[in-house]
Amino acid sequence: MSKKFDYDLIVIGSGVAGSAAANFAAKNGSKVALVEAGRWGGSGLNFSDVPSRALFGFSHLYHDARRGSRFGVSSSTLRYNFPTAQNWKLLASRRAGANSKKSFEDNKITCVQGFASFLSPYEIAVKDKILSAPKFVLATGARLDSSDISGVESATCFTPAEALALNRPPKSVFIVGGGSTGVELANYFAELGTMVVIGELAGRLLPKEDEEVGQIMAQYFETSLHVKVLTQSRVVAVEKGTKPGFEKVIFRRGGGEKSVEVAAIVLATGSKPVVNLSLENSGVKYTSNGIIVDDYLKTSMKHIYAAGDCLGGESSPERAAYEGALAASNAVGKTKNLRNYEGFIRFTDTNPSVATTGLTEDDCVKKNIACKKAVLPLSAVPAANTSDFRFGLIKILADPKEKLLGGTVVCPNAELVIQEVATAVRHKFTITQLASTPHISSSWSELVHLAARKLAK
Repeated sequence: MSKKFDYDLIVIGSGVAGSAAANFAAKNGSKVALVEAGRWGGSGLNFSDVPSRALFGFSHLYHDARRGSRFGVSSSTLRYNFPTAQNWKLLASRRAGANSKKSFEDNKITCVQGFASFLSPYEIAVKDKILSAPKFVLATGARLDSSDISGVESATCFTPAEALALNRPPKSVFIVGGGSTGVELANYFAELGTMVVIGELAGRLLPKEDEEVGQIMAQYFETSLHVKVLTQSRVVAVEKGTKPGFEKVIFRRGGGEKSVEVAAIVLATGSKPVVNLSLENSGVKYTSNGIIVDDYLKTSMKHIYAAGDCLGGESSPERAAYEGALAASNAVGKTKNLRNYEGFIRFTDTNPSVATTGLTEDDCVKKNIACKKAVLPLSAVPAANTSDFRFGLIKILADPKEKLLGGTVVCPNAELVIQEVATAVRHKFTITQLASTPHISSSWSELVHLAARKLAK
C-alpha cells in the first residue's frame, strides 16, 4: 500500500454485498476499512432476509399444523404466542450476527460508523474523519420507494420491516405491491388469520414470473387463504380512515376509483438504490435507477466498483454476496473476472414457495430466443397425494438443441427442488442429461424428472 493512502480498500456498506467484499479483500491480505451508516450487517441481517425467514417459517408451521386434522393430528385448540415468535426472530438474527462488528474485526477489518461522503475520487469523509484508499467498493443498498403514492406521510403505513416487527398481527391489512415481497407478506399475515387484500398494478401477481405462476398463486391465495387479490390496480393515495384505527387505501381499477379501509397498510412497492454519497465528487456516474457498472462491476471510475442493491434491478442475498466478492476480487486482485448470473435463483418464500432459475418464457419472447417448454401440475407426482397438496407446477425450458434454458417450480420447498435445475443451467446440461438423472419418486423433486422426460421426447 502506498504511504499516501490509509487503506488498500474502503467498502461502503456492511450488508450482504459489502460484507462479502470486505471479508474477501481482508482474507487476501488487503488492509480494509468498512463503513456503515446504520446497523452492522445491513438490512439483510437486521430487517429483511434473516428476520423474515424466521417469521415466515413460524407462520408456515402454524398453517401446516392447522391442516393437520386431515392426517389425524388434533388441531382444534391450536394457537400461537406471537411475542414468542418475535423473540425467535430476534434470536435468529443475533445468531446470524445482526448489528455485530465482531466477525469483521476478527478478520482485521477496521469498522467505521457513520455516513460516508466522497470529497474526491480517493477520499471520503465519515463524521470528523477523512479516509483514503486507492480502491473502493460501493455497497450502499436500497430503500423503499413509495413516491408514486400520495398521503404516505399522513397515513399510518408500514414498511415490510416494520410490518414484521408489529406487536401482533393486524385484523386486516392492505399489501401495496404484488411482487415477491408483497406476496410473501400477504401469505404470512393470511396464515396467521389476518384478513388480507393485496393490490398489484400488473395483470398478475409476481409479474417477473411467467403467467402460470401468478395465476396459480392467486388461485391458492383466494381459495386456501381467503386473500382478496386485486390485479390491474394502481394505488394512488392513502389517508386516515373514517373509523378510528382504520386507514383508507384509494386505488384505480377497471376505469374507476375505489377504496377500502383496513387496520394496517404495508408498502411493498419496490426499492430505490441509495446513492447519496456525494458521488459527483468521486466522478462515478449514476442515475435514479442505480450506480452504473460494467460487466466487471467497475464504475465509470476505474478504481471504484459497486455491488448489490445500489446497482438497481434484480437482486437477492446470494447474488449480492457474489457481486460483493467479485467486485473486491476485481478491485484488489491481479486478474479480472466477468460477472456471470447463470443459475442464480429467484425465490419467494410463500407456502407453496416459488423458485425460478435461468430464463422464463417471457424472457425468451422478449429476447427472441427459440424455446420449447414442458409444464406439469403438482398432481403429476405422488407427493401431491401423500401431502394432500396440489397447488403448484413445474415449468422448464430448453432450446431446439436441448440445452436447458431455465425453469420455475411452485411447490412446498421449491428452493430445494429448483437447485438441480440451477446446476444444470449454470453448467449447460442438456434436457436428456437431466431426464436421465435418478430421482426419488415419492419426493417433490420427481417433478424435475417427469418434466425433463416430457421435454426430451
